[in-house]
Amino acid sequence: MAPRKNFRNQAKKEVKPAAVVNKNGVKVEASVAASGGGFSGTKIFTWFMVLALLGVWSSVAVVWFDLVDYDNVIAERAKEFRFNFSEVLQGKLSAYDADGDGDFDVEDAKVLLGLKERPVSVLLREAKEEYAVKEPDDSRDEATHPYGDENNAIDTKGELVEKAQPQQTVEESKQYNNQPGSYNNQPGSPETKETEAESVPEPEADVEPEVESVPEPEADVEPEVESVPELEAEFVPELKENAEDQPKDKLKEKAKKKKPKLLNKFEKTIKTEIDAAEKLRKKGKVEEAVRAFETLVLQYPQSPRCRYGKALAEDGLAEKMLSNDMLQKAIGTYKEASELPNATPDLIKATLKKRAERQQFLGRMRGALATLEKLVQIFPEDMALKNDLGVAHLLIGDNNSAKRVYEEVLATAPSDGFAKVHYGFILKSENKIAESIPFLRDGLESGDPGTDDGRFYFHLGDALQRMGDDSAYKWYERGHQRGHFASVWQRSLYNVDGLKAQPWWTPKDTGYMDLVKTLERNWRIIRDEAQSVMDRTTGLFVPEEENLREKGEWGQFTLWQQGKKAGESCRSVPKTCGLLERYPEATGCKRGQIKFSVMQPGTHVWPHTGPTNCRLRMHLGLVIPKTGCKIRCTNDTRAWEEGKVLIFDDSFEHEVWQDADSYRLIFIVDVWHPELTQYQRQTLSPI
Repeated sequence: MAPRKNFRNQAKKEVKPAAVVNKNGVKVEASVAASGGGFSGTKIFTWFMVLALLGVWSSVAVVWFDLVDYDNVIAERAKEFRFNFSEVLQGKLSAYDADGDGDFDVEDAKVLLGLKERPVSVLLREAKEEYAVKEPDDSRDEATHPYGDENNAIDTKGELVEKAQPQQTVEESKQYNNQPGSYNNQPGSPETKETEAESVPEPEADVEPEVESVPEPEADVEPEVESVPELEAEFVPELKENAEDQPKDKLKEKAKKKKPKLLNKFEKTIKTEIDAAEKLRKKGKVEEAVRAFETLVLQYPQSPRCRYGKALAEDGLAEKMLSNDMLQKAIGTYKEASELPNATPDLIKATLKKRAERQQFLGRMRGALATLEKLVQIFPEDMALKNDLGVAHLLIGDNNSAKRVYEEVLATAPSDGFAKVHYGFILKSENKIAESIPFLRDGLESGDPGTDDGRFYFHLGDALQRMGDDSAYKWYERGHQRGHFASVWQRSLYNVDGLKAQPWWTPKDTGYMDLVKTLERNWRIIRDEAQSVMDRTTGLFVPEEENLREKGEWGQFTLWQQGKKAGESCRSVPKTCGLLERYPEATGCKRGQIKFSVMQPGTHVWPHTGPTNCRLRMHLGLVIPKTGCKIRCTNDTRAWEEGKVLIFDDSFEHEVWQDADSYRLIFIVDVWHPELTQYQRQTLSPI
């Protein structure tokens, strides 16, 4: 259809004969009426077009009793105009019918101009029409499609797995604790890599994807780091990526998996309506999908599938809005769906698993635990659900209950790799180092879903190191190759990619020269205040609690933690705190601490790594015996000096010895990695 500007001048222009196609498909020249002063056929046709569209323009122009710019509206709709000219002349202007009432009027103009939303009935109708074009023939039999109706499946990239979530609106505190007794605070527990978006929840292992699904967002890619050739050639086994590498029993198991059946007998009769609403959700039109499913729930209040669809749409809307309130509403709707009569077992399982996942996202761990306990009661033979229940116990710090769960799983399924790595993890938290190794190792070697996790490489290597087994570094190398560690030496798990990585730093390297000078000029003031509160009766110095000592005594007195003052600590050492107040790179470091550290003779600290590459650690020597005290970072060993600052990156492996005849006292100040932007410093989660 010609643009409107052409209609204004059409009568003034000479009309050339236009080529038309006759019924035989042959082009012929259109004749022009030769009557003097009469209109040509083309001109008559043009005026018909003007008259036909006059109603369109006038309706748009009087919206809200005011003139509006309707040119753009008509131009845009003209591009989508689906009717031929004869239909236009017959008054078929349904392409402009935006509200579904069969004609074009002021209400349609409001919709076209964005002044009014399209009714749910129209959205559903359009989705159904579009879906009908692609909908497979229902006459197919089970023989040709053994998994049944593909539209009954849960889409592992749509329904059961959300897209990459935006940063949590209620972000859990991700403190690092090297003692493996707290699963939730372990390196790699909530995340193994820092990104602007939150990590993607794991897809359900027992669900086949639908034919058409919402694509997952691209994940951040770890930069390639050169591996250690000698370790790589000697150790790393073939990873089970290809089908030919998979055990035959596992391939058969995968082949037998069927897609979940989410529709009950009645819901199959309204499948087209459910599919139409679902189409809106999968296209990302979450507001419209919520309205569509709300309409279906009102029409069919006893339909579990409609209620489940509503919960999924609310869940998606919560992500879009970054709204905890909306997510809580979705959690409630999931519960409603699972409790309706005639819900299929597959729908109950999918709904409650989703509910538990979102409860965990909000930090409501006990609520998630209760949901998973209900799931296990309903499906007692499902080992994957028991494994999830074990994780839920670990997330609230109930290692004993988790241990019982995994013992039950392993009694039934002794080769379950997921249960093995978690059971080994628990044994190591109990300091049963030797006993933990075979479970961690066998679980990792199984390649089962959920085992390829940085925590388990981290703790297996650590256990082997403590047993004096050099094969620890082979597992670290494998963890590096799997993308969990930046290198064999640098094994932190809460990382920002691209930061300069080196074990030892100079003050000039850091750019924090003023802070270093302040510490070194005032080291005696800092020392005297520390010594004044070292008396054990004060209770300020507490034993190290991260299970890092092989032997000896190691006490710490914390002033700042996660970028905040630690209680009333600064009252005891006001001069020291006053010196640091003007250095936000230290006091505002949410991934570090500022603390005194005293170590008694005969102490050895196991080789270990810090949690993150986002900080550097300064050690100011306060009381240093002349011999016997040293620190190794990677393969470089150094000693402290009184009044001098040592700076290293504690995300690299380091180890400490105190073999002197008197105590060693230092002041530890963590600072942000100098290459982090101000935005990153403000938005990175605390550790």
